[in-house]
Amino acid sequence: MTQGQVMDILQGALLVALKLSAPLLLVSIAIGLVVAIFQAATQIHEQTLTFVPKVLAIALLLLVLGSWMMTVMNDYVNELFARMMML
Repeated sequence: MTQGQVMDILQGALLVALKLSAPLLLVSIAIGLVVAIFQAATQIHEQTLTFVPKVLAIALLLLVLGSWMMTVMNDYVNELFARMMML
């Protein structure tokens, strides 16, 4: 296996990781920002106020996007196995 092939595999892995984590991170950041603005406006500084909405939203997002995430991961693993068969 050449250095170029290893770099291609690493680049693909990083791209898949970014694809899978981006929706969850963006939703978590957006909810955190909304809750922080609400807390600043009302001066309610409760730790669970930020935790519960994030957990619920991420759980809902995983239910909605779970099959897509599995498809992306499955495609990448199949690509890796196909590359190993060519060696």
